[in-house]
Order: sequence, then C-alpha cells, then structure tokens
Amino acid sequence: MELDGRVAVVTGGTRGVGAGVARALLRAGARVVICARRPPEKPVGTAEFMPVDLRDQGALPGFFDEVVRRHGRLDTLVNNAGGTPHRLLTEGEPAGHARVIELNLITPLTTSLAAYGHLSEAQGSIVMIGSVSGGRSSPGSAAYGAAKAGLESLARSMAVEWAPRVRVNTLVLGMVRTERAHLHYGDEKGVAAVGRTVPLGRLAEPSEAGDAAVFLASERAAYVSGAALHLHGGGERPAFLDASNAHQGS
Repeated sequence: MELDGRVAVVTGGTRGVGAGVARALLRAGARVVICARRPPEKPVGTAEFMPVDLRDQGALPGFFDEVVRRHGRLDTLVNNAGGTPHRLLTEGEPAGHARVIELNLITPLTTSLAAYGHLSEAQGSIVMIGSVSGGRSSPGSAAYGAAKAGLESLARSMAVEWAPRVRVNTLVLGMVRTERAHLHYGDEKGVAAVGRTVPLGRLAEPSEAGDAAVFLASERAAYVSGAALHLHGGGERPAFLDASNAHQGS
C-alpha cells in the first residue's frame, strides 16, 4: 500500500473532513494519530487518539515527541483543525474574529514548527487544509477567509524554506458534506440546492478530501511542493451567466 510504514498526524481528526482524511490515510497503510481537545464520539477506524490543545504552543513539542516515541517516526502532518461560525463582521466581537484567525492560521504555523524536526528527519510532508473562502469574498466568515488566504501563502513560503527535506502543500476545499453541513447550508433540501450550484452537481464527501490528501502525502507527489490542489467540483458558476439574457433561446 502507498503509505505502508508511514506515520501521520491529523489535527482535528475526530470528525468531518479530518476523520475522512484519517480514514483514507489508514486505507493507504499509514499509522494515524488524530488529535483534538476531546476524543471522538466514535472511533475513527484504527486511528489512535491523543489529546492536545493545539492553541497551547508549549504543549506541542512534547506532543510530537510522544508521537515519535510511540511510533518511531513522523512522516506526514495534516493541519486540518479549524472552522468558523457564520458571523458578520459587525455582529461579532473583535476578539472572536481574532480567535478564528488564530485557529485557522496561527495554529497551523505553530503546529508545523513543532513538528518540523521530526518531519525533516523523515523527509516528510505537510498538508494544509485550505478553503476556497481564501480565494474569494467570504461574507459571514470574513476572518476565516482571510486566515485561509494567509494559510496558502504560508504554505508556499514553508515549501521554499524547508525544501528539500519537507514538502508543503495546500488542499483547497470547496463545500464538503460533513455531519455539520446543515449549520451552513440548511436541511437536506438546502444541502441539495447548494450542491446544484457546483458544476459537478453535489458537495464533496470527506473521503474524497482524504483521497487527495493521500496523494499529496505519497511518493506520487514527490515533486509536488508549494502547490494548491483545488477540490471544489469545478468551483462556482459565475452569477452573471444566469443573469444575462444575451444568449437565451440560442
């Protein structure tokens, strides 16, 4: 299998996209550690759970040292932990927006720095979980979009600074059907309607994000670094196409 003998850490791997990535890494033969502040409600395959508060920078070096003590090495770090509530800028406190940026940009930076020594020794890789929100306006999640834009820039700079020993790439996700999709898209009718706005006609599944992460972590991507792989079903159909009447009836 592609990742036999490899060890991967997936932050925020207890649910949603993170759990999908963890399961895909397991299917590819990796030993997987998932981490979060609280354990998963149900096991994520055979992944090992280790608790850590990623915002506690002092705890991170010891966390990765323990991963390597238990498993002998660290080959892949998937910086997945993140997210945001829907909140217009004027409806939230500045400190709340700052926390969103901390979780989605500062935490991947400090986590990567803590893991760097072990990843360098293994000549491993980092996969940042980005978002299309970082490449377009993001009303209702402006701080999140800004953080994700910064995350792509950070990954590109890391890829140059840390080459050739550590590859760094960003997996840029569009809309994904997770157990929390209803918080952003509504009920099943709403989710289906939102899916129809995507050229491929549906939201992505967490397993599909996982398959893309496996590629970026594998030897098949040995010459891929500083890249942004978009997993968004073709993106968003431009609104002007539906508003224009220039070609109606043709």
